[in-house]
Amino acid sequence: MKKIFPVIVVLVALSVLGIIVIQISWLNNLLRVQQDNYEIKITKAISSVASELSNQGPVPAMRLPRSGMHLFPFDFNFTVRPALISSRYTTNEIYVKLQKALSKEGLKNLPFEFAITSNASEMEVEMQSKYFFSVYNDSINSRTFYTPVMSEVNNDIPQPAFEHIYISVPNFNKEVRNSLLWVLLSSVAFTIIVIAAFFLTVKTIINQRNLSKIKNDFINNMTHELKTPLATISLAVDALQNSKVQSNPEKSNYFSGIIRQENKRMNKHVETILQAALMDKNELKLNFAPLNAHAVIEKVLNGFKLQLEEKGGTAELHLNAKNDLISADEVHFTNLINNLIDNAVKYSKEDLHLIITTHCTTRYLVIQVQDNGIGMSKETVKRIFEKFYRAHTGNVHNVKGFGLGMSYVKQVVDAHQGKIKVESTLGKGSTFILDIPLYKAEA
Repeated sequence: MKKIFPVIVVLVALSVLGIIVIQISWLNNLLRVQQDNYEIKITKAISSVASELSNQGPVPAMRLPRSGMHLFPFDFNFTVRPALISSRYTTNEIYVKLQKALSKEGLKNLPFEFAITSNASEMEVEMQSKYFFSVYNDSINSRTFYTPVMSEVNNDIPQPAFEHIYISVPNFNKEVRNSLLWVLLSSVAFTIIVIAAFFLTVKTIINQRNLSKIKNDFINNMTHELKTPLATISLAVDALQNSKVQSNPEKSNYFSGIIRQENKRMNKHVETILQAALMDKNELKLNFAPLNAHAVIEKVLNGFKLQLEEKGGTAELHLNAKNDLISADEVHFTNLINNLIDNAVKYSKEDLHLIITTHCTTRYLVIQVQDNGIGMSKETVKRIFEKFYRAHTGNVHNVKGFGLGMSYVKQVVDAHQGKIKVESTLGKGSTFILDIPLYKAEA
């Protein structure tokens, strides 16, 4: 798995990168196609208006016949130019014609400015919309299209274009992009989903690796924790079968006591695992009732006298809270305090010094459990309440347990609608700060 994981990450990353590159290339091509499409439609719309204008109001050619007195020595054809578009239509009428032509091409809401010019010695503007020149001169953002207005005179013989229609579209590229807005947004959303799926996949794989490691550690710890009492019980049973032990009531009682003690130890381990299973299923049932927290703390601490003596440790109690009445489940709250103290004892050095302090706020009873043990790293502080997680101490078996104690503490605190946090310095000790809501009598 260690060798395959980097390969999987690289392959998935390359796949995601490839999809993003293809998406960008496809979007660029789509924008270019849409630009060409807009240009074709705009040109077609202008041409249709130019054709309509060229077929209205032409002045026919006139011929002077040869007879009698002649003004000219030969037949002479001359053409009278058609009336200018500006003399036949208003600016608004031309604007409406262009707008209708654009709408017919599917560009109903396209903003534009227009002008009509005549081909004199210098190009003259007959008419223009209000902002034509400002848009026309913005060659960076706008796009201008034009087409000639052909005049069919002299027996339907096309004459050179005399007038031209110009259309300038402001922010042409922006208009093209806006027309593809939903496509662009969908593409971006799809890309984000793909990237999110990639990170989620990698995160899931990492979590599975960590879970597999934690599972293996848990199995090893559980095997060790159950194997030790079983071996002790087996030895005690063998000793009880010895005739010399059987004839000595004191030794028999001693070995029987070992069997009972180790049996209780195994039952405790099994109970811990069952509690974790109940927590997973959210089947933990709490019986809330008024409870004096100080009495519970003193009772639990008394149970650790022998362990403290073995480590040459001491404990201080500073029960300063004026109000220690909380609403709690006595069994689980007792287990909670027991786990906090047990954790301090297990992860302590010699000369353990344990300080338990209480005070109260308007809403909470605050309990602090402070020790001068081995402390925790920042990584351990972050993960201390994860199920099966155990702080590394250099020896997998020097600290007994399944890594369920702190997870159980966090779940019980949450069930009591309380809060818990940890302050720790590696090599100097840790402090667990617990906030439990005070009991409120019903009115």
